[in-house]
Amino acid sequence: MEQVIPGQFLSEPPSHQSGLPYFNPKFGTEVDVLSFACLVFVAVSTLAIWNRNSWKQSAGEFSKSSRPSGNETRCVIQKMEKENKDCVVFFGSQTGNGEDFAERLVKEGHSRFNLNTMIADLDDYDYTTLNNFPSDKVAIFILSSYGEGEPTDNAATFFDFITSDEVVFSDDQDFPLQSMRFAAFGLGNSTYEHFNGVVRKVESSLQRLGATAFTDRGEGDDGKGTQEDDFLAWKEVMWDSLKNIMHLHEQEEKFEPNFSIVEKTAASESIFLGERCQGELMGTPTEHGPHSPYVAKVLESKELFESPDRNCLHIDIDLRGSGLSYETGDHVAVWPSNSDIEVDRFLRVFGLAEKRLTVIHISAQGSVKSLPCPSPTTYEAAVRYYMEICGPVSRQFLTALANFAPDNNQKNTLLELSKNKDTFREKVGSKFFNLAQLIESISPEHPVCPVPFEVLLEGVRTLQPRYYSISSSSLVQKDSISLTTAVESVKMAQHEFRGVASNYLLAIKHMQNGEQPAETESPYTITGPRQKYNMSLPIHIRHSHFKLPRDASRPIVMIGPGTGVAPFRAFVQERIKQAESGTEIGNMILFFGCRKEQEDFLYRNDWKKYKSVLGDKFQLYTAFSRQSPSEKVYVQQRLVEHEKSLRSLILDQQGYVYVCGSGRMAREVQSTFGELLNQPLCNGEATIHQLKTAARYQEDVW
Repeated sequence: MEQVIPGQFLSEPPSHQSGLPYFNPKFGTEVDVLSFACLVFVAVSTLAIWNRNSWKQSAGEFSKSSRPSGNETRCVIQKMEKENKDCVVFFGSQTGNGEDFAERLVKEGHSRFNLNTMIADLDDYDYTTLNNFPSDKVAIFILSSYGEGEPTDNAATFFDFITSDEVVFSDDQDFPLQSMRFAAFGLGNSTYEHFNGVVRKVESSLQRLGATAFTDRGEGDDGKGTQEDDFLAWKEVMWDSLKNIMHLHEQEEKFEPNFSIVEKTAASESIFLGERCQGELMGTPTEHGPHSPYVAKVLESKELFESPDRNCLHIDIDLRGSGLSYETGDHVAVWPSNSDIEVDRFLRVFGLAEKRLTVIHISAQGSVKSLPCPSPTTYEAAVRYYMEICGPVSRQFLTALANFAPDNNQKNTLLELSKNKDTFREKVGSKFFNLAQLIESISPEHPVCPVPFEVLLEGVRTLQPRYYSISSSSLVQKDSISLTTAVESVKMAQHEFRGVASNYLLAIKHMQNGEQPAETESPYTITGPRQKYNMSLPIHIRHSHFKLPRDASRPIVMIGPGTGVAPFRAFVQERIKQAESGTEIGNMILFFGCRKEQEDFLYRNDWKKYKSVLGDKFQLYTAFSRQSPSEKVYVQQRLVEHEKSLRSLILDQQGYVYVCGSGRMAREVQSTFGELLNQPLCNGEATIHQLKTAARYQEDVW
């Protein structure tokens, strides 16, 4: 699933975020006077609709998708007719996975079936004319669920439109989409409560409006690590159905690159050496956002853990002069680079080491209108700054890779891995191999696979920013932000997996503090392109839904194990600032969990300081899972211990609940709250549903 991850995002496997086991308490319900309060709550609560954040992700300057520009139409039907397309693949994508799947379908439809296909970013088109969708054409929707069953930024407007009870098309008909034939695949995570909620709601809405699904809905599950396998299985069934209804004839697939590479010899100032946008390259003023990050100075970086083999960082970043602003509860995106070791490995394995500094000009072919990275650039810059070379290997891409294998052993192994999902999971997925590491493991004596770079550009995703919950209050730190991240490092049998972004930040921390990195750590070129960074890093701000009550007098409950505590540091800071200005503030209860009190108790001194200021307004309850071999304590147990006071706070005092951490932990916490609020006159699950509808139960989970 594509999702924003609080505390630390998208740089490492979710299962290694907190290191905390999970506890699911089972306990009997107690009948008390609060049962009546619960009944009253259900009967008279005024349900506020939590409006989706209006912030939109702007179109990427170097995104792969084809977008209308200038005077081009925003009517997708006109675009299809103008370009003689028979199939449109819409995508809603947050981090690139959904867009990648959509691009694969577009390319495969053309190369395998000679089907005239086009890709469409849902944010680039209007939908009021979909009632005129031609009956001899088809639409495919690839939709990621973001957060707790919400649409991605680029699909939010479409989602709101198509799921509305009062949807209006250009013609008033009972079943306005009766001419549309469609298929849908969702990207989700089963550890979330609303698994693949977006694609399910969209499919239901399309059918309610008269559209016909020509194949069953597909659902990818990132929680089980089977997302690509689910997609590959679904698309074969989908293609079989489409062959029948459109009378397609399958042909032998031929690789047709979407990009061409021309090597240049002359260097100039206009070459992108890691800059993310034209403004950064030329040093001209620009509005900073998701595709034009601001290079911000790191003010301070320090270690939070007291452990010899684990790291957790606190980073303060300067916003002065950036034009960026944030609100408490927002996220900061960090644009990392790949480590020196992995850059060298990739260039060496794919035969580019000797010409790493060669300037290349990249151009799009066919219907592709834009590029996966800026051009012109160099091989090294593309690999270091623009390509997700440490990301998971695509099983489908191994088929293309096998065509360039230098020997039969490598070729046959790649083909076997591409065809057998169980073998792939055992030998690749479970070991967290990246593409270059996989080639090294297959051919240890001669680890080389001379793949054309244009092929690699298609098979390796664009390097994505990593999102972190901001751990500072905008009232307290208007001109700077803080982030908190655990440094990901997992020892495998043959190698050590390291998170790209967290280790990038660790390298900056070492340099800033004059520290000697451990021998096992990955070195990074942190000076940036043309040595412009110098203790700085590219960032942008992303606004979130995770917000304190507007009424500061409302009490709040915060549950945040591990780095999930990051936004709650900001929440408490905010309440202190409000109290200092004379605002009445409500009680705050924080449940924090970690392994050991003396090793990873994050912000211990801060909590003591906040307690001294707030007094009884702030309570902290801790749970240490590895403090004692004989007793393991988890945050869910602490919730049970305080069930009476929690019920009173939520039902009597109209309190708010906030959960931040892993999706699995959040699900267990919700289950615990369901039991706590489950009274004879009040169903706990129904109460939580109403709390969520009123934005009084909020989750920021990975």
